[in-house]
Amino acid sequence: MNINRLKEIREDRDLLQKEVAQALKIKQQQYSEYEIGKRMIPINYLSELALFYNTSTDYLLGLTNERKPYPRVKD
Repeated sequence: MNINRLKEIREDRDLLQKEVAQALKIKQQQYSEYEIGKRMIPINYLSELALFYNTSTDYLLGLTNERKPYPRVKD
């Protein structure tokens, strides 16, 4: 995972780690460990972050430089 992406996208939106952690319903310390690469981010938080930032998980993982999210799958 491109750990720099988490920090970059958060800072681009002028958010604090605490604010992102609150959106995920986790502690700031836990989120900080994801952002610095100390802990692997669980897939459920990764998908929540993609929705939160309106981007794709591929972008957050560093697999693409395209920030635009993919079209949503209809149920």
